[in-house]
Amino acid sequence: MSGEKYIGLDVHQATISVAVMDSEGKIIMESILETKASTILDFLAGVRGTLSVAFEEGTSATWLYDLLKPHVPNVVVCNPRKNAALKQGNKSDQIDARKLAERLRLHDLKPVYHGETGVRMLRELARSYLTIVKDLTRVMSRVKAVYRSWAIPCAGRDVYYTRHRSHWLDKIQEPGVRYRAEQLYQQLDMLQHLRQQARRALLAESRKHNITAKLRQIPSLGPIRSALAVALIQTPHRFRSKRQLWTYSGLGLETRDSGEYHYVQGQLRRRKKQVTIRGLNKDYNHDLKGLFKAAAIRASVLPGPFQDFYQRSLAKGIKPTMVRLTLARKIAAITLTLWKKGENFDVEKLKSQAA
Repeated sequence: MSGEKYIGLDVHQATISVAVMDSEGKIIMESILETKASTILDFLAGVRGTLSVAFEEGTSATWLYDLLKPHVPNVVVCNPRKNAALKQGNKSDQIDARKLAERLRLHDLKPVYHGETGVRMLRELARSYLTIVKDLTRVMSRVKAVYRSWAIPCAGRDVYYTRHRSHWLDKIQEPGVRYRAEQLYQQLDMLQHLRQQARRALLAESRKHNITAKLRQIPSLGPIRSALAVALIQTPHRFRSKRQLWTYSGLGLETRDSGEYHYVQGQLRRRKKQVTIRGLNKDYNHDLKGLFKAAAIRASVLPGPFQDFYQRSLAKGIKPTMVRLTLARKIAAITLTLWKKGENFDVEKLKSQAA
């Protein structure tokens, strides 16, 4: 039987539940496959017609997308946070596969970006660097928690320095607590060494991408943030406008309004005073938001055009948090513009960048 076929895959570590649906919404085939490349391709080779495949973003999503893309015309990796329909009613692997096939047939799936392979090495190195930085921050917090738990003040960074450790360890009287602190210091030393290695590897790989040199021209972005921006965004052409990048970065503004119109003497009118709830979007890339926020904080204290903008905004009475948000959006917009157009950073054009 030829024609359009919509295939939903509920992917797990060992097995994949498959549901095949035709263009009329009828399930024509169901199966359980081993999570193995040859098994999956053999199954798809036996399905006739024009195929479309959908599965949720997860641990194996990149591997499965790369496997299927050369063999299937339409592969959709969907956002599980947007699949509210899959959470309703009974739930099982078979039911989830059927629902994915149905939502795919109705074009009702929110896709997650996949496809850019030119920066994969940089992307993996960026993930390693960010993971190590997070682990290092966690260990540093645990070191201070040990001292604070015994009422030992430890403000600042002096507690982390190797040359002062014996002095700090002498303040701990309990042998068990002291041993715990020594173990944490060993973790700290190891992670600091790994961070330096990850940083060097990330910078070396970033030099292979010409765009990182252009992004480093943006004040406060720097070599590390430029490399991370390229790794996290992958390609600027996935964003049609700066507002889409803002939303992806958690800098997009969302509004909630209800009861916008009412009747006055039989005439439909819009309410003059509207009750609108405003806030930043909650579904976003956390690493990219952290990058642009950190760049905005750095720009607010670094002499240059961004600091001038920051000071002028404060003088107008705008709250510092709102100015930093505006500055982060401005940096994100400039990043996207330079990347798309291949231009160099120009201070004179800074005022034309909306934020």
